[in-house]
Amino acid sequence: MLWYSALASAALFAEALSFSASHVLHEKRSTALHHERQRVDGDAIIPIRIGLRQQNLHTGYDRLMDVSHPSSPNYGKHLSKEEVHSIFAPADETVEAVKNWLLESGLFEENDIIEYENKGWLAVHMPAKDAEMLFGTEYYEHETADGEIRIGCDEYYLPTQVSSHVDFIKPGVKLSAPLKKRQFDKRGITTPGKKKPHCEPPHYPGWTLPPGAGKLPPDLQNCGVNITPTCIKALYDIPTVLFGGPENSMGVYEDYDAFSQEDLSLSLEHFAPWVPADTAPKVLSVDGGTAPVAAGDPRNGGESDIDIFLSLSIVYPQTVTVYQVDDLPNSSGETNLTGFLNTWLDSVDGSYCDYTAFGITGDSPGIDATYPDPLPGGYKGKLECGVYELTQRQCNELMKLGLQGHSILASSGDYGVASFPGANGNANGCLSAAGLNGTIYNPDNPSGCPYITSVGATRLYPDQTVDDPESAMQVNLTAFNIQTGSGPVGEPYDFFATSGGFSNYFTPPSYQAKAVAAYLELDLPFQSLPYYEANADATNIGENGGVYNRIGRGWPDVSANGAFLLVYNNLTELTFFGTSLSSPIFGSVITLLNEERSQVGKGPIGFINPALYENPSVLNDITNGSNPNCGTQGFQASKGWDPVTGLGTPNYPKMLEYFLSLP
Repeated sequence: MLWYSALASAALFAEALSFSASHVLHEKRSTALHHERQRVDGDAIIPIRIGLRQQNLHTGYDRLMDVSHPSSPNYGKHLSKEEVHSIFAPADETVEAVKNWLLESGLFEENDIIEYENKGWLAVHMPAKDAEMLFGTEYYEHETADGEIRIGCDEYYLPTQVSSHVDFIKPGVKLSAPLKKRQFDKRGITTPGKKKPHCEPPHYPGWTLPPGAGKLPPDLQNCGVNITPTCIKALYDIPTVLFGGPENSMGVYEDYDAFSQEDLSLSLEHFAPWVPADTAPKVLSVDGGTAPVAAGDPRNGGESDIDIFLSLSIVYPQTVTVYQVDDLPNSSGETNLTGFLNTWLDSVDGSYCDYTAFGITGDSPGIDATYPDPLPGGYKGKLECGVYELTQRQCNELMKLGLQGHSILASSGDYGVASFPGANGNANGCLSAAGLNGTIYNPDNPSGCPYITSVGATRLYPDQTVDDPESAMQVNLTAFNIQTGSGPVGEPYDFFATSGGFSNYFTPPSYQAKAVAAYLELDLPFQSLPYYEANADATNIGENGGVYNRIGRGWPDVSANGAFLLVYNNLTELTFFGTSLSSPIFGSVITLLNEERSQVGKGPIGFINPALYENPSVLNDITNGSNPNCGTQGFQASKGWDPVTGLGTPNYPKMLEYFLSLP
């Protein structure tokens, strides 16, 4: 949505604040914002979301631990989607109270009020002047120093009989998420994703056969510079799969970027010949998403090619399901809506349309795509909410999906202790505060969520083989790409390294607390860095000159190889790097374990973090490397969990023995 600004008249201001004693202050900002701001034009349409007070959310973590922790007698006894909805849905009286208030205002007809599947949110669209009058407030668009725009107000009021039924109004005191500036790739196409740096062969200048490589089979001799599925299987002792149950299809999320079947077939033919070259994933279109595309299509940036190729090469003959999300106007960035995972989460679990936890929310005004989409080429169908059943493995999800037995994985990021280049207006993706310009660590989203398994990246060095221990993935891509004559160069790519650190918004969950505390006691170089302890709203980031939050949830949780992958993109053999390689590898391992459990009559693993932290010996501990950025060395890998490579990489035989032993 485009936002227009105008000064409000004195009459409008008086009308907006004219309230009877029956209204109460529902939310008020406690700290003034020092952004430049302008009033939202009174006729601009604001999509308002009213978060209804849900039941039992305070029990969600304990419920999840009850079915996910290996010491629990209820381990593996996951809930159905209907059971989860019934636990957390707002009371009927809550829905009716708020809905009746909206109807009695005279601003809406019955069909103007959108009620989501589990009744957790009501959504209405209205001119800003009506919203200001209804809530007794003024709406502003806030522009930060780095050019981000957020919509919100300083305070708002609700009727006394309604206030107790509402968690919050959005946009409101809680500003909308930033409307981020889009990055343009070399073809001039707006892309919301982060293209993975790559280079054309030769894959490593001056490379010679490392010691001991000659004793290995030919397809394992150069894994230090050319990673293939054969190398990955050897690194983690992953067996050839003998069975493939349809209930264990591996799910992959894609937005805008779309795979090419031509590329996929070439990759399978050359690097995973045990998979028939014409093998294709099942594609589920979510709100107008389309795939596959031609190899030369601008949407074929490589991300989807990699995800699907790696997944199929490990789990075949099990299947892969692609959730291709959002129509072209929204996924391309034309609408400037940056909801990220929300449309997909809507489709696989209707409750997510209505769910807010730890600052991660379902559809949000000015953030998420709106359907039906009136733009040319837009998806004209109804918002797909709770339409598709979730496969046993997905890239990302939240607590409610974990309760239903789904594993939730996300890549940790690729720029060390920073987010992606340009985030928050900083070239390296770092944060700033008073006296600290681009030196504060910037945790990447959504790894901080305690219900996600965050996956970092590891690597082999050119003089190593699959028999050697891996290190944290760290590559000076600028130097590498100059040598190879292809790929991006510049300061951000000097620090292309697996991301990790401590969240600014989430504290360590109980399953991780001991591991984080142990790391913080180690005598490592990061101990010389100043730190802060983030408050509940994370408004004191950088306090006392600190560059990281000492009391945050640590990430990543685990790792897998993320360097020198050979794959075809746009019919060309290329080398790719990044944690986007690591997440589908680890997800594929979980998919295989789920299938092994199903063969002996057991259910899926579900949320895997508590079990891994309880028994980290089933992983290969990574003790070498770091994740620099923001002007420092970042954190250092160590024995045990660390915020560089987490607990380590898969050891399939040990993981299989462990997870088959659980109920």
